[in-house]
Amino acid sequence: MLLRICIGLLLSFSAYAQHTQSACQQIIIVSTDGFRWQELFNGADSSILYNSKFVSDTAMTSALYWTASSEERRKKLMPFVWNYIEKKGQIWGNRKYGNRVAVSNPYHLSYAGYNEILTGFSDKRIIRNTQHNNTNVTVLDFLNATELYKNKVAFFGSWKLFENILNQSQTHFPINCGYQSQQEDTLTVVQQISNAILSFSENRALPTRADLLTHTLALEYLQKHHPSVMHIAFGETDEYAHAGKYDLYLQQAHQFDVFLSELWSVIQSDTFYKNKTTMFITTDHGRGRKNWSSHGPFVPGSQESWLMQIGPNILPLGEMKQDASISASQFAQTIANYLGMTFLAEHPIDNYSEDLMEKNKIVLTQK
Repeated sequence: MLLRICIGLLLSFSAYAQHTQSACQQIIIVSTDGFRWQELFNGADSSILYNSKFVSDTAMTSALYWTASSEERRKKLMPFVWNYIEKKGQIWGNRKYGNRVAVSNPYHLSYAGYNEILTGFSDKRIIRNTQHNNTNVTVLDFLNATELYKNKVAFFGSWKLFENILNQSQTHFPINCGYQSQQEDTLTVVQQISNAILSFSENRALPTRADLLTHTLALEYLQKHHPSVMHIAFGETDEYAHAGKYDLYLQQAHQFDVFLSELWSVIQSDTFYKNKTTMFITTDHGRGRKNWSSHGPFVPGSQESWLMQIGPNILPLGEMKQDASISASQFAQTIANYLGMTFLAEHPIDNYSEDLMEKNKIVLTQK
């Protein structure tokens, strides 16, 4: 623990010295677990949608999410993404155009994926989703150790294992995940009600809580404390996919779109965040191209990912259609660079994505 603190203090001066004024002063990372690029870019998949093995009411689900045009299907599934982010931001990962986003770790599992996203390091020692504490430094740890972002970092996640991925016992910023109650000296009514639901839920033994609880607690914290760096991690897309419930998987993807819309609305209506905050949105891994409910090292397609971003430093280029290859291991350094920082740690860190930085360099170099 002492070593982590010392490293953070030593690095904070270097990071502060490299900080340059940027239009992006705050960043909110948002992730949803195991959501395929196929549904993001094409909407509901007819080969699964009409299979009663995976959909309890094919007529209703079809009415909600199906139309012949893939462009219209994806708008039905995720209207905020395709009616707003596509016009005001960027969406990466449509392999139809050779635009590739992928995790670089060989396991294509959640612990390894979130470690890669947050540490910039594909750690081959992280083989399984088990409750062991991560020894790698995340970009959240790093930023919280700097003068600019000290005590301005927070994390909210649906999955219980984030307490291990972020090594909560040695982390010096607020973390709330799984069925943990919100711990503060003074709680708002919303926080009190959410805590009561968490405490008395019959699902407390499950590893993942309802995303709606995560969204509610995160949004309340955001408005109450105004963190400058925040990660909100949703999990039910993965849970419903593993259960083989394609209708609920689609429903949760649609709900994720609602969460993004509400979050962006709050950001843009708050003077602390408005026109100074970037939303960086992704997933921890893909799913099988044919075996859609599974993922892992032996399931083809599991490494295939995607990325969306919107904010003052992001040029409104919409759906990216040029040939490109971006790794999730580049996200941590790219996020730090968006804030004018260079992420440093004892472990290796993949360099920022030249594709992402190049596309936005006009805005980034104006300040």
